Amino acid sequence: MEENTEHQDLNNEEANADSITRVTGMYKDWFLDYASYVILERAVPAIEDGFKPVQRRILHSMKELDDGRYNKVANIVGHTMQYHPHGDASIADAMVQVGQKDLLIDTQGNWGNILTGDSAAASRYIEARLSKFALEVVYSPKITEWQQSYDGRKKEPVNLPVKFPLLLAQGAEGIAVGLSTKILPHNFIELIDASIKHLKGKSFKLYPDFPTAGIMDVSNYNDGIRGGRVRVRAKIAQVEKNTLAITQIPFGSNTSSLIDSILKANEKGKIKIKKIEDNTAAEVEILVHLPSGLSPDKTIDALYAFTACETSISPLGCVIEDNKPLFIGVSEMLKRSTDYTVQLLKQELEIQLQELEEQWHFASLERIFIENRIYRDIEEEETWEGVISAIDKGLQPHIKHLRRPVTEEDIVRLTEIRIKRISKFDIDKAQQKIDALEDEIAQVKHHLEHLVDYTIDYFGRLKKTYGEGRERKTEIRVFDDIEATKVVIRNTKLYVNRAEGFVGTSLRRDEYVCDCSDIDDIIVFTGEGKMVVTKVEAKTFIGKNIIHVAVFKKKDKRTVYNLIYKDGKGGASYIKRFHVTAVTRDREYDLTQGKKNSDILYFSANPNGEAEMVTIFLRQAGSIKKLKWDLDFADIIIKGRQSKGNIVTKYAVKRVELKEKGVSTLKPRKIWFDDTVQRLNVDGRGELLGAFRGDDRLLIITQSGMAKTISPDLSTHFDDDMVVLEKWNPKKPVSAIYYDGEKERYFIKRFLVENENREEQFITEHQKSQLEVVSTDWRPVAEVEFVKLRGKEPKDNLKIELEDFIAVKGIKAQGNQLTTDKVKQINLLDPLPYEEPEEVEAEDMDVVDEETLGEKKEAGNMETSGKSQISLDFE
Repeated sequence: MEENTEHQDLNNEEANADSITRVTGMYKDWFLDYASYVILERAVPAIEDGFKPVQRRILHSMKELDDGRYNKVANIVGHTMQYHPHGDASIADAMVQVGQKDLLIDTQGNWGNILTGDSAAASRYIEARLSKFALEVVYSPKITEWQQSYDGRKKEPVNLPVKFPLLLAQGAEGIAVGLSTKILPHNFIELIDASIKHLKGKSFKLYPDFPTAGIMDVSNYNDGIRGGRVRVRAKIAQVEKNTLAITQIPFGSNTSSLIDSILKANEKGKIKIKKIEDNTAAEVEILVHLPSGLSPDKTIDALYAFTACETSISPLGCVIEDNKPLFIGVSEMLKRSTDYTVQLLKQELEIQLQELEEQWHFASLERIFIENRIYRDIEEEETWEGVISAIDKGLQPHIKHLRRPVTEEDIVRLTEIRIKRISKFDIDKAQQKIDALEDEIAQVKHHLEHLVDYTIDYFGRLKKTYGEGRERKTEIRVFDDIEATKVVIRNTKLYVNRAEGFVGTSLRRDEYVCDCSDIDDIIVFTGEGKMVVTKVEAKTFIGKNIIHVAVFKKKDKRTVYNLIYKDGKGGASYIKRFHVTAVTRDREYDLTQGKKNSDILYFSANPNGEAEMVTIFLRQAGSIKKLKWDLDFADIIIKGRQSKGNIVTKYAVKRVELKEKGVSTLKPRKIWFDDTVQRLNVDGRGELLGAFRGDDRLLIITQSGMAKTISPDLSTHFDDDMVVLEKWNPKKPVSAIYYDGEKERYFIKRFLVENENREEQFITEHQKSQLEVVSTDWRPVAEVEFVKLRGKEPKDNLKIELEDFIAVKGIKAQGNQLTTDKVKQINLLDPLPYEEPEEVEAEDMDVVDEETLGEKKEAGNMETSGKSQISLDFE
């Protein structure tokens, strides 16, 4: 009995082992099937037509329902469920997304708003029909390949015969299993132009174009391949002194999410705003009101740095080809789409040719049948076979010119001609129809022989018919990199406990240093000659006897540190000047030579390279004759942080006192304007505007007739209509010729810009007034070309030296009338010669070459060491 039980247990275990599916098997058999289904049937579009399956089924359903009138979206969704094995909500969402792209679906009702993020109304309330564009480019049933629907009751297209790069026009985004796709939308007109260029064998470049407009940097677009990146910014402009207007938003965001990101940045103290107004309707308008005293330019940069006003999009070109995912760039997608369009047009032409030849064949047979009265030959026939045979026999003498043999089906069609048609048959009209068919056949054959030219004409027709109003919305521009530390609002306070050696934002009972932000770095110097750069924290120990703390600026060559230190116990004293441009955070640097008991005797930090004069006092010892003398830091060359410096004295220094504050020893700062990114820089990019001292300003003149001066702040944003940007010379007049809209006359005026801090209009405010030419040359010359009047001798061009024509007057003066004749064009010519007074610039002290104070041979004032080795900071 026990043996039987054991035997039975063994059998049960074997049976259970056979029924168990290992996890590896489940993954291989089930999960792989699921992953394949999601990739091929849900998330990734096909390269042939650019549709995901749900989109293709929606478009197929709309064609079946199409009668020219609007259909309820709920009805279309229900019809689509015959083909799509998923719920109605997913179909409705997909249809709304296609409708919002405003290309294939003609919408009616509330379909949502891509600008505000508002969702569409329920599908039972909104309506849709196919657009004329969709009817022309998406459908062609005769060349469509069909397959059975999921339940076998219907037929659906494998791919729709789309004769346009629709995938690139609409864009696509989807997350599958193990891969994703993100193809950005491109401009309708640019896609057609690129297709035509490809057909002509020319190269082309494609860049995205977003329905939300905005500004875009495509430097790293990389043809939309994985690894590329597109930076998109909102369009922000200053509309009033303390008000910014956001009029375009980045792709992928909406006004609600944008405003939320601005409010969060304000709460975190990254930016500072007073209030936000959202006036968005058909166009975006978000007004950002700023507190008084805040720089609008820096706030614009801060909005880009800390909010969704700038986003980065990573494209990923993935499509389905031959039931497999394929990673390709947008250029290759367009080439394949264009080549596919050529083949589709060829198939349509071949079918059209076949149909025309069939029409010609039967029209010719019909004429032979009626003209030769062959229908009378069947009067005596009693059987169907006899009738067919009699007609066939009657046709034979007349069918030698036909292009194919006469079949029984042809004869059957002849027997179906009505008596009324035979009695009213007109030979001339029949021949005209045959001739017209022959012309059409010849035309189709010509198209087939010149297929590429035919396709180019096809694309040209699409552009002409549907391209109006589809111009590029997103402006392409190269962005400058914004350093967050330069634009962040100083939202906290920095304190220092010098004696104990602590710095931080929580030491409220100790000495206040400055305002800072939580992303700043700070630079700290101690009395022992140590220097550290560290991140702002609540409390950080640096080292006892702190002598200087400040917010650290990277690559800052304007701030110069002046230092006198004692080299160890009983050692000589040295003097040095240096920059700190780049360091490793939290690393301790030694500003002395590192000997024990080294000490700082004098220290100053100078934001603009100032060089003061100090007095050195020595201790009375031995036979020292000179115990006191003055030392000017202007005599010391600015060197690297690690430089040893020059000897002040080998004797013990009692103290160092400030005798006289100094002026900057740095040369005026050269500033360039980079037209590509529309920003100022000191890196030598773009056009040199000049060398600027502390009080120098820039002159800006706009096409709208506004003139103003500004400080050359590198964060300044410039308007698109700026026509003059140069270093302002208060003594140099501005010359302008403008059209007065009210008086309908041209006027010349010359004026000085005298108000530094005020924007002033120098042409009349009439809506038709406009600035023709403006010049900041000392002696400008203009040429006036007049309109040629009928029946009159053409008037010679008028050459005007503006300096002689009118004297310099106030900026609000109207000026002198130029002429009463009708003006065609006004051009500026080369100005007359003028020698502008040269500016005397300060000596350039910002050098690396070192020299010792001994080379200045100031005997008796100090002792010198030999020439120091050059030391540069490459960290």
